[in-house]
Parts: sequence; structure tokens; C-alpha cells
Amino acid sequence: MEPIIKLENVWKIYQLGKTELAALRGLSLEINPGAFVAIMGASGSGKSTLLNIIGCLDFPTKGKVYLKGEDITKMSESQLAQLRGKVLGFVFQEFNLLPNINCLENVMLPMVFQRVPFLERKEKAEKILKMVGLEKRMIHQPAELSGGERQRVAMARAFANNPEVIIADEPTGNLDSTTGKMIMEFLKDFHIKQGKTMIVVTHDPNIANYAEEIINIKDGQITKNHLAAEKVLWKTKENILKSP
Repeated sequence: MEPIIKLENVWKIYQLGKTELAALRGLSLEINPGAFVAIMGASGSGKSTLLNIIGCLDFPTKGKVYLKGEDITKMSESQLAQLRGKVLGFVFQEFNLLPNINCLENVMLPMVFQRVPFLERKEKAEKILKMVGLEKRMIHQPAELSGGERQRVAMARAFANNPEVIIADEPTGNLDSTTGKMIMEFLKDFHIKQGKTMIVVTHDPNIANYAEEIINIKDGQITKNHLAAEKVLWKTKENILKSP
């Protein structure tokens, strides 16, 4: 199986005056189609930089980055924007909804850039908002919604172009624990039912354990790559059932 995302010896170096800061240090990583991966690390570990590289929002200083087998370092910005728009969907901690348009219009927006006809994108946006339980909030503006509702609109927007990969950056960071759990259940359910690749960036081990695989990062390098607790339990049960 070819990885949907692959990093080879990736470095990201920032120039701060006369000082160089290496946010990523020769990092290599493969993420397979249909995986649910959590990237976990403390503030300053390099996880946000890694997110930007994985999400094709930034280029590495050195190394190769492949999205669906395509080397993004050889693409123009317009080519990359087209590929990114089709393959990737993003959910951010700050929601990043446009405040002056309603929920339906926010979800329709990514489809505009993919030149989806108006009636088709309106129908798709309505369907996705119903899927996340917001059928009665479609014409409300973001300021009229709770934090959890705004994050569900953000998720619906990420799903709009039916991307193969959803990247969620601290998706529960601005939410209380109950609402955060609900958001993670939505993402997990979407992953299971749609078979999409899910990448969650977090500092919270409780959030990371929704994933099947946890990648720990520190000082710009992967320090540990292991199955999440829930997956370990499932594997243990599977082995017991298979044993004579």
C-alpha cells in the first residue's frame, strides 16, 4: 500500500536574525490511507510545524514531502492549492469561520474554489450540516452559535469537498471536556463510516487515544510511534480470540 502522506528526512529551519532554529530535524514519516493518527507533543516540540508540512501549507527547508505519491516540493503554488483542496480538509482550534456569512455559506465556501455549481454545493452543504446535527442552525452566523456548534460547522466545512484526509489541529482546545468528547466522537464516527484518513494534532493524551496510532514528537524529531491504548486493547482481545 502506498502511503497517502510520506515525509523523507524533512528539515524545517527558521532564520531568526543571525540564528538558525531547526523546528524539524531529519524527520521521516509515512501515513497510510484510512489510518487514524494522533501527533502528540508539548508546546515547542515541532508538532505545529509538522502539521503545516503534512498539510502542504509550508515547504520543508530540506527533504521530500509526498502527497498521494506527488512530490509537493516540485509543484507551483497553484498546482499545490488545487491538490490540497481536493485531498485535504482542515479543522482548526480557532474554528476560522468567516463571521459575516452564515453556517451554510461557510460550508459552501471550499466548494467555490473547486468550481462546484451553486445548487450542487448548496445541496451538499445542507446534507453535511444535517450530518453533524445542525439542520436548524444553517442560516445562523458563527457569533450566534456555541463553541461546540462552531466546531461542528468547521468540521462540516472540512468535509465539504469529500477529502481523503482530515487534519484536525487541537480540535477540542477551545471547548469544555464534554463538548470536546462529542467533537472527537464525530471525527471518529466519520473516520469509521467514511474510511477517511484522520490526523489529529494534540497535546492531550485523552484526545490522542481516540486514534489508532500515536506519534510522539519532541525537539523536532519523532521519539515514539505506538498504538493507542484503545487499539492495544482491541489487538489483545483479537489475539486472545485467535489463540487455541
